Formats: sequence, structure tokens, C-alpha cells
Amino acid sequence: MFRGHHRKVRLLFGLSDIVLTALAFLLAYRVRVALDYIPFEHDFHLAAPVEVLLLGWSMVVWVAIGMWWQIYDRIDAAHPRIILRDTFRQCLLGAAAMVIFEFALRLDLSRSFLGMFATFAWALLCLFRLNAGRVLGMMRREFGAPSYVMVVGLGDAALRMGRQIEEAAAYGVRLSGFLAESGDAAPEEIELAARYPVRPLAQLPELLAQHVIDEIIFAVDSRRLAELEEVFLLCDEEGIRTRVAVDFFPHINSQVYLDRLGASPLLTFSATPHDEIRLLVKRATDILLAGAALILVCPFMLLTALLIRLTSPGPAIFRQTRCGLNGRRFVFYKFRSMCEDAEAQRASLEHLNEKSTAFKIPNDPRLTSVGRWLRKFSIDEWPQLWNVLKGDMSLVGPRPPLPEEVEQYKRWQRRRLRMRPGLTCLWVISGRDHIDFETWMRMDMQYIDTWSLGLDWKIILRTIPQVLSGRGAH
Repeated sequence: MFRGHHRKVRLLFGLSDIVLTALAFLLAYRVRVALDYIPFEHDFHLAAPVEVLLLGWSMVVWVAIGMWWQIYDRIDAAHPRIILRDTFRQCLLGAAAMVIFEFALRLDLSRSFLGMFATFAWALLCLFRLNAGRVLGMMRREFGAPSYVMVVGLGDAALRMGRQIEEAAAYGVRLSGFLAESGDAAPEEIELAARYPVRPLAQLPELLAQHVIDEIIFAVDSRRLAELEEVFLLCDEEGIRTRVAVDFFPHINSQVYLDRLGASPLLTFSATPHDEIRLLVKRATDILLAGAALILVCPFMLLTALLIRLTSPGPAIFRQTRCGLNGRRFVFYKFRSMCEDAEAQRASLEHLNEKSTAFKIPNDPRLTSVGRWLRKFSIDEWPQLWNVLKGDMSLVGPRPPLPEEVEQYKRWQRRRLRMRPGLTCLWVISGRDHIDFETWMRMDMQYIDTWSLGLDWKIILRTIPQVLSGRGAH
């Protein structure tokens, strides 16, 4: 599906959530008021301003949750079980947000009303979403004309593009045929799910005059694009939208988008998250949570530092140079959990290392009696909250490596440096030190490739019980 069609579908589902959530709210309120004859603890009535405020909050919350969990991106193609599950989670979290809002404003909402509201919202949203395909089809027939597309090229890329256009037929996109470049040995037609005519590219002016063609997609060898300048100019003069299939480097998995530097358009390949707005939200979240956490644990950090100094010689804080975003060096802070000359002893313990690149050994003899407990419950990591505040690190991200470890990285492993390092990541909630180095690296790549603000919160929330239990730490 083209991005424009995708945005329309997301907009439709967002608007449907607003309407159906409002309907569920009003229905639940009217039912609860109508049931006042039942001996509830007290009568329940909302003043008009409070009702409007709660209704507005509920609509905003439901849509925000849907966008946060990317529910609108998959409703039209999801299995019914996924739709039911996602909708249940959305309504459950929405009801929790209503309770928080109630406490924040010191309201006195009926629990039966909240229960009915969440139930009605779930039922109405499921009813709509399970029939989303029929609704989209009806809207397309009534309000939208199909978009006719032709593909320039006959190679594998062009055929693949043709199949993808066929798959987008449900969104009103129609494949009209193929255009063969000059010199190609062109068949009369190409058979995919249906049969499509093949016309010489030289006939394009006639085709534009005689047929409805809304868009033309160029799926040709990049070296031949310069030769097609006249064709692009023709389409530009005719007002035909043109697209170029950018698969010049088929093995690259980067996201591709058009950016600008001044007036110069730039075709950009990005193998890491690049949405500046979401990254800004991530940074703001880091500052707020790290600042709050430092205030909360400050007394315990002072006690920990005192305990370290009393039980072993050396400073309470261990400082080390680590590699951060894009290889930037920074000073990394931890509570010292090892003896003072731990770094000097490392060479004699290399034979005990369980990792191929990082240095990790079970029951490290350099650990102090206090340090063993600090490691087990990750208390030694608390000073890194200061690294988060400074911007060297994030709460969630690949762990910051040592420069000598980075020198041993395979080329594909260096991509983990392209995201700000963090206190926790996927490998922490999947076994911590019991995970081998290759799996650790691949999980960092998985995090980078699937990153979202929602994923960060899931990792944070799952890290808390993992750390409190002390599981997986050497």
C-alpha cells in the first residue's frame, strides 16, 4: 500500500476510535444513570463540564494508545485474534488512564460506570475492526475512484512491483500494464495474478491521451534513469505522478526517504531510527525519568558509597572510558564492585572469559563481598543515571562497549554504535549474562530495527522485575 493510502486508513481508524469511544462513554453513562434504582453505594451524576472533560480525555487516551502501540497500522490485515487482543489491551490501559485522571482531579467516578465504559468500548471497537475490510470496501466504492498505475520495466524488480500493486487492490490501486524500454525483447502481455498488456515506452504520449493513467512507477536499472529524462519531463508536463523504485542496492535494509539540505533534495538511506520527533520524546523521557530516579535513590546511593569505602580500599565510584553514540568516547560511571587493582588482574583471568569479544566470567574472583550483591541486583549501575542526564546514555539502548571491544567487532556489529547506549535493552530481559555474545549483538540489532517508544517502555517495565529478582547476573 502506498504511504498516502496507508495514512488514509490510519486516519479512518483513528476517527472511528474517537466516535466509538465517545459512543461507549455516553452509552455507559446513560445506562449507569438509568440503573439508579439498583441499590448502588451512591447515586452517580456528572456535571456537564466534568462530563465533557472526561469524554474528551477518554477520546484522546484511546487514540493515543492506538497510535503508541501502532494498532492502526495492522487492523485491516490482522488476524481476528490479534484484533481482539489489541483492542482488549487498549481498553484496559484506557480504563487505567481514566482511573489515574480521576485521582488526579479528585473526582468520584462510579466503578460500575468505568467497567461498563471499558466493556462497551471493547465491544464496539471489535465490532468495527473485525468488519474493517467491508467498511473500507464500501467507502472506496462510495467516495473514492480507483488509481490506475503503469510500471516501466520488465525485469524482476518490475514484476515484483506489479505483484505488490495487485496486493494493494483492496485500497483502490489498479495495475493497468507494463511499459517496455526501447531495445527490450518485450512479450505482448505479462501474467501475474491476472494478464496485463505490455506497451513500448515510446507509445506513452498516446496512452496518456487515450487512457486514464494516474501514476507511473519506474522499476528499471538505476544506470538507465538518466536516459529517461524526456519521459520524466513528459509526465511532469502532463501532471502524471511518477515514482522510482529505489532498489539499486537490494541487500541494504535501510529505510529510504527523501530529505532536503536547503534547496537540494537528498535521497537518504538510514539503518537506524531517524524520526527526530520521536527521538526527542525519547530524550525528554530519559531526562525526566533519570532525574526522578536520581532524586529517589540518592540517599541509598550515599549509603552504598559509604558501604563500599568501609569494606574495601579504593574509591566508591569506578570510572571507565566507553564508546557512545557513533563511537563518541565518554566517561562511564559505576559503583566499584571489584577490588582496586581489578584491571591489572584482567590479563591473568582471560582464560576464564565466556564471551567471544566482551569480557565476562562467572563468579569473578575480583568481586568484593559487597560488589557481588551490587552486581546481582544491578545497584552498581545506578551512577549511570548521571550519564543518562548528561546525554552520554539513554535509559534503553545497547550497552556501551569498551574501545578495545569495538576494535574486535565484526562489521555488522558496529551498527549497534549508531544508537545511544542504554542502561537496559532486550538482552537484559532475556537472560542477561547467560546470553552468548553473538545472540547479544543480534538482539541489539533487533532492538534498533524495531525501535519504538512503546518498545522502550516495555523493556523498562520488564527490566524492573528482572533486576529485583537478580536472575541472570554473574
